[in-house]
Amino acid sequence: EVQLVESGGGLVQPGGSLRLSCVASGFTFHTYPMSWVRQAPGKGLEWVSSISSKSDHIYYARSVEGRFTISRDNAKNTVYLQLNSLKPEDTGVYYCGKHISQYCNGQCNRDYQGQGTQVTVSS
Repeated sequence: EVQLVESGGGLVQPGGSLRLSCVASGFTFHTYPMSWVRQAPGKGLEWVSSISSKSDHIYYARSVEGRFTISRDNAKNTVYLQLNSLKPEDTGVYYCGKHISQYCNGQCNRDYQGQGTQVTVSS
């Protein structure tokens, strides 16, 4: 059974930082690209970032490029998202997702995502 468990969210002031983690199980993690997506209150899912299985291809949404950093540790079956210079518009639930295809590294379809972790940016 595929499981993705996110953690690390919280309440932070504008300009602050958080580090999100997603621990995966139930599939060969090191062979699949992974993504982070988010959902702001009252809005749909927004793709944030993706990372290839070997971390050699990394992509960001324009809205977060230069502020967020995606990474992964295949030995720990974990993908991370470092959030810096946070803005109120970054508020939302952040989900990690497993790509359907092992060969699609960018903004790709996902077949599993976790329960999410809440990020709230407010003074």
